[in-house]
This record gives sequence, C-alpha cells and structure tokens, in this order.
Amino acid sequence: MSESYYFTSESVTEGHPDKICDQISDAVLDAILAKEARLEAEGYVSPSGNPASLSAVRCACETFVTTGTVVVAGEIRTQAYVDVQTIARDVLRRIGYNRAKFGFDCDTCGVISMIHEQSPDIAQGVDESFDAQAGRTTDPLDLIGAGDQGMMFGYASDETETLMPMPIYLAQNLARRLADVRKSGEIEYLRPDGKTQVTVRYENDRPVEVTAIVVSTQHDPNVESMDVIKADVIEHVIAPVLAEVDIPWGNADIYVNPTGRFVVGGPMGDTGLTGRKIVVDTYGGMGRHGGGAFSGKDCTKVDRSAAYAARWVAKNVVAAGLAHKCEVQLAYAIGVAHPLSILVDTKGTGTVSDRTIEAAVERVFDLRPGAIIRDLDLRRPIFEKTAAYGHFGRKDPDFTWEATNRVDELRGAVAELA
Repeated sequence: MSESYYFTSESVTEGHPDKICDQISDAVLDAILAKEARLEAEGYVSPSGNPASLSAVRCACETFVTTGTVVVAGEIRTQAYVDVQTIARDVLRRIGYNRAKFGFDCDTCGVISMIHEQSPDIAQGVDESFDAQAGRTTDPLDLIGAGDQGMMFGYASDETETLMPMPIYLAQNLARRLADVRKSGEIEYLRPDGKTQVTVRYENDRPVEVTAIVVSTQHDPNVESMDVIKADVIEHVIAPVLAEVDIPWGNADIYVNPTGRFVVGGPMGDTGLTGRKIVVDTYGGMGRHGGGAFSGKDCTKVDRSAAYAARWVAKNVVAAGLAHKCEVQLAYAIGVAHPLSILVDTKGTGTVSDRTIEAAVERVFDLRPGAIIRDLDLRRPIFEKTAAYGHFGRKDPDFTWEATNRVDELRGAVAELA
C-alpha cells in the first residue's frame, strides 16, 4: 500500500532580524580569525609574552537587534583587536539596511559592544583536555577538549542532488532567490526582510509533488497592489527555483504576503537574536537538531564543529550508497576529546545494518574536536556566509563538510566488517 504524507520546511532571508544577528556574530568571528592568522604569520608576541595562535582563539559571540540598536555581547579570547562597531555596520550595509525608510540604517543605528574574556574555568578543559591533564595521552589531537557537553546531529538524504531534504532545499533556494532579485533590481520594490515555506507531498518516502508555497517579503509601501507582488514573486522567484528540480508544482497553493501587507520589517518590525533560527540553519525539521546554535562560535565549540562533522559523515554514508537517508548523532563531554557516543540511524534504508555502518564510521572518521578542526580546516574566516541560507547543502568549496571524500574508505570498511 502506498503511504502518503506531507512535510513542510521554512527559510528566511539574510534581512530577517534573527539572521542579521547570526551574520554579525559570525562576521566578528571571521574578523578575529583573519587577524589572528596575520599575527601568527608575523610571529607576534603580546606585551604579556603570549604568542598569537589560532589554536588559542575562543569566541562565543551573541548579537541582539531591535529598532535602531545593535547589541553585541559574549566571551572572546584573542590577541587581535577587531572593531565591532564597523563590523556590525558593514554587515547591515551588505544586507541592504542602508536607508532609514527601510526601517534600519547601518550608518545611524547605535552599536553597543559588551564583550568580555572567556571564563578560565571553561578555557582550561578546552586548552588541555581531561586525559591530557591526567597524563594519559601525549597525542596532539587529544589535547583539545570539547568546548561544551552536548549532542549534535547530522543528516543526509538522496532526494536532492545536494543530499538535503527536498522541503528545506526548496525553501532555502527561494529565500536566496528573493534576496538576489532584490539586490539586482529585478524586483525593485522589495526590501531585505523575508520568509519562505514549502510543503512537499511524499509517497513511499519519496518527494512527488509540491503542494504549497508561502513567500512573505518586505516591500515599498507604494506598490500598486498585492496582486502585483504575487505575480512578480511567482514569475521571478518561484518559477526559476522550481524549474531547477524535477518535481511538479503546478497545482500548489501559493501564498504571497498572505496578511496583505509587509512594509514594516527587519529590526523595526521584530527583535532579532543570534541562534534563534537553528532549524532553518540545518534540515528544516526533517533531521533532528542538537542542543546548540552555530553562529558566533569558534571551532572548539562542538555545537558547531561536531554538527558539521556529523553532516560530513551522514553525507558520505549516503553518497557511498550505503543508505538512502542517514542521521548521525555525536555526543561530547566538556573538556574531553573523544566523543562519548556515535549513533548511525539509516531509518531502515541501509544496505547493511546500522551497527555495521557505525563501526565503519568509527574506523574512517576521527571525531575528536582537534581532528575535526584539522580535517575540515575550520580555522579559516569563512563563517559569515554560513549564517544565511543554511549551513548545509551548499555548493561552495569553503563548506568542507559537504565533501564526499570518504566514500571509498567507507565502502571498504563496510566490506571488511560485513
């Protein structure tokens, strides 16, 4: 018997208040990483005698926005000085909040920095792991302990070319396209804030039809009518995105600005906060999300780095043909290098048992924080661009966790274990 069900995912544009915050937090992190890299290359030594070192960087940066105001706070350890005010204003300018009539002006808003140094109680377990402190290891990759306890998830599915679930794949692409046509002037009356949502019907666990599309976009108050906005969004946003996938959408219910008006948006319409769009950042609800957000956190924070690693593992499992879908859970204790647990769940789609794939994963992937940082090259200033339109499923060489470079090793390990 054919089983039919519906699944819905949403996304937001870079001008959404929460996404503004994510981007500012990650821009601060990027600025620190870039400047530390220069100091390290130049052999800089601080007045206290401490050499600059990317391995010593710690960043947990949070941002809050409301009408006319940006507040940046958090715990940061760095030898570098970065201008938080300029960074925040530059992000707002790139997004498009550069005129008061848009509800937020990058040049006149207030920017308040409330940053202080990371707690030494936390730092000690990250700088030198539990096992290293106890003298049980001298392996350099054992020296970095996890930056916090917690569980992280990664997910992959072969229903799209990027191995992402179809609903979030479409919702993210619609949100990005909405920003592209605004910036290019193709739809000149659009403004930065916006949201998208897509409902997909599944049969026998495969996507077969788009049944509903929702697009809400901030706009100039002088637009002729809501019918104009809907027609333009269908022609310039929805149709081009759906043309790129092989899934029917002609009978979908389409809602564009269903409240009828969306003039007041961005931080003037709603407050924003770093880390409040975590399901948008990942798999749209199709795969689970762990206990923490990503943006503003350096790579010793396993909330971020281990979630990236879990996606890397899951994607390689699916790309290797070992399953049609795969979810990976990793768990860590603060200050401990090795993960406490690794769980592979192929949702009944695996070609061999989940425990066999799990054993193969443990052979092929080193999931200690230090190894993840090394293998995914996570000390580069690449994170601001992850903060809008999803951290996964992106065709960008800087997104190293999207590489399917362990496929052959996984297949070989499974063959030996099966």
